[in-house]
Amino acid sequence: MKHEHTTAAHSGSTHGHEGHQGHDGHGEQRVDLPVGGMSCAACAGTVERALSKAPGVASAHVNFATRTATVRFDPGATTPGSLVEVVKGTGYEASLPAADGHGGHGGHGEHAGHMEVNAEEQRLLLRKLVVGAVLTVPVLVMGMAHGVEAFHQPWARCAQLALTTPVMFWCGSQFFRSAWKGLLHGRANMDTLVAVGTGAAYAFSLTATVWPGFFAAVESHAAHGGHAAAPVYFEAAAAIIVLILMGKLMEARATGRTGAAIQRLLRMQARTARVVRGGAEVDVPVEQVAAGDLVVVRPGEKFAVDGVVETGETSVDESMLTGESVPVEKRAGDTVLGATINGTGSVRFRATRVGGDTALQQIVRLVREAQGGKAPIARLADRISGVFTPAVLVVAAVTFAVWFLVSPADTRLNMALLASVSVLIIACPCALGLATPTAIMVGTGRGAERGILIRSGEALETAHGVGAVILDKTGTITRGKPALTDVRAVGMGEEELLRLAASAERMSEHALAGAVVEGAAARGVRLAEGTGFRAEVGRGVRAMVEGRAVVVGKKRLLEESEIDAGVLEAIAAELSAAGRTPVHVAVDGRAAGMLGVADTVKPTSRAAVARMRAMGLRVAMITGDNAQTAAAVAAEVGIDPGLVFAEVLPGEKSEHVARLQRDGLTVAMVGDGINDAPALARADVGMAMGTGTDVAIEAADITVLSGDLNAVADAVELSRATMRTIRQNLFWAFAYNVVGIPVAAGVLYPATGWLLSPIIASGAMAFSSVSVVLNSLRLRRALR
Repeated sequence: MKHEHTTAAHSGSTHGHEGHQGHDGHGEQRVDLPVGGMSCAACAGTVERALSKAPGVASAHVNFATRTATVRFDPGATTPGSLVEVVKGTGYEASLPAADGHGGHGGHGEHAGHMEVNAEEQRLLLRKLVVGAVLTVPVLVMGMAHGVEAFHQPWARCAQLALTTPVMFWCGSQFFRSAWKGLLHGRANMDTLVAVGTGAAYAFSLTATVWPGFFAAVESHAAHGGHAAAPVYFEAAAAIIVLILMGKLMEARATGRTGAAIQRLLRMQARTARVVRGGAEVDVPVEQVAAGDLVVVRPGEKFAVDGVVETGETSVDESMLTGESVPVEKRAGDTVLGATINGTGSVRFRATRVGGDTALQQIVRLVREAQGGKAPIARLADRISGVFTPAVLVVAAVTFAVWFLVSPADTRLNMALLASVSVLIIACPCALGLATPTAIMVGTGRGAERGILIRSGEALETAHGVGAVILDKTGTITRGKPALTDVRAVGMGEEELLRLAASAERMSEHALAGAVVEGAAARGVRLAEGTGFRAEVGRGVRAMVEGRAVVVGKKRLLEESEIDAGVLEAIAAELSAAGRTPVHVAVDGRAAGMLGVADTVKPTSRAAVARMRAMGLRVAMITGDNAQTAAAVAAEVGIDPGLVFAEVLPGEKSEHVARLQRDGLTVAMVGDGINDAPALARADVGMAMGTGTDVAIEAADITVLSGDLNAVADAVELSRATMRTIRQNLFWAFAYNVVGIPVAAGVLYPATGWLLSPIIASGAMAFSSVSVVLNSLRLRRALR
């Protein structure tokens, strides 16, 4: 059974100006610490274990792809500063997250800081790569020109030494520094493998150059009657460093693109706002807008923050947040969201949420939290990476020993060195560390672009196995508000009937009255002024319209007025069978007709249900409405009658979720995140439909910002695509090492004469990491 959604497990989605140092309802806080110096999954595992063991820490996850540690902690037992010291104690770098413009940690400031670090890393890698390549090319030419006698003279070896040394100790300095730090802290990582491998090749070559007699006994060749100079491997050491730097640069650029969704979200934010202060309109930076300010938005401009319209009417493009392409009409009293685009009207709205509280910043925060989390499938890679590097060092040592023992005396040192260095280089576990987080980053980012907020890697993984979807009727399948559907007149025209009824109802505050009035307006019916209005609680209204007595409401109200409603019984039965609420109308003491009002089905619901069923999902509907109405709606959208649960109280909905779970199904519950909270918590995956309200975001694993039921199918489809990508990544990362390490060790040499060059091994290692990231980036094309 999954966790309760209102517990600390979801404490990251908090509000206020907390950014990435958030609170939950139990006093627990969360902070995202940038971590530097990590080179592989083993590094991330080391930091994660240290943080998890620190006093006051409830949980810690380290994302190798984003170089970020997400820590939940008790503020009474520790502080973010203490957590930074814990990271530094493991030999890695850490800092507190950058403050945003509103006193928090996160949002624009933190992401901009992260992107700047990534950009600076790319610039440094590029400089090192260019310098290293320029110096390495002549070394490769001299080292591999076997038929040119001049390149085998002492001067050529000295030249290779002079060119290779800066490649090793400036271009490759990061690998040696990291390996040394690891040694001081009793651990090994990817940089250990690179440093040991290239260092061994360089040290061997250096000794052969400055002290050639050292290898004379080993390298003597009887056929030449003397001592041949020991070979050097400067070209291998230099080329390995350059190729790994190239892979690191490509990896940095690719992983930078995995966070592109957050960049695009943040770029949506308006930079300035036009605020009314002192009776004048003043343009101010968006950071200076305060809750309660009156903000003016002209046609084509962005809404700077969230708020409520006070004056004016317009249409708003909310597609960047909800994925809905159709503009939404807004008038006084309606909510507007920051970063959405105003249409043709000019409006004034009162700011209600600013800074880190806006819907956009909440979305960014949720996406960052999801990208910083881990899917359960990542645990396998974590366990392996924890022991991988020490195991590779052992394999390399065994490889060296075996080749030294079985090779001919004149070549055994060369063979042993080449094979062991190849093992060390090809086995770097970068691909394992990138396999899961890059896919989760791209998948959750793509979801956010489509208005689908996935709270965590765990939710993303669980959603791919969903076998049944329970849809709440009101607000999910239907629009969630009553609308006029039918006008049936008896003894007069339908337009006249509607005009009189709506004119009487316009003074009522009842939801059904509002539906009648809006329905008349939509049909272009001009209403008259009513007099003598009287509401009969629970029954309907009475009024005089243009001198005619009009009664609108239940059958009981007509009977109390001694009006025969028998002529309307057949119509009432027909409307009730179709799931409509019948509204009786009498004019001047005679039954004049009937109106049908219903919570109408959304235009896309039928197609969405058909799509989910085509995906192999069992689609059920649950509602508190009566069975007749529920059956009518289910028939309209194509839900199996056997999967319709009607007249269910809110507290009983979770039992229907449990019933499907007992059948062995992974169940997703789709509701509004408020009345359905118990069912959302009980389901394996809770999905909230709506506009991203606080309660909806807190209550669900996945929040769908649009009202389109197709987004539920999109969420499951995206989850399946992401998990498929993760499995592909893990397969190739494991397969690469399972095949590459034995080949590098020379198992094919006795049968084929193949021995992997360390240069080729380094190229293959770099390619494996980049290929995993590029495979993850394909998810950016999902849901098209």
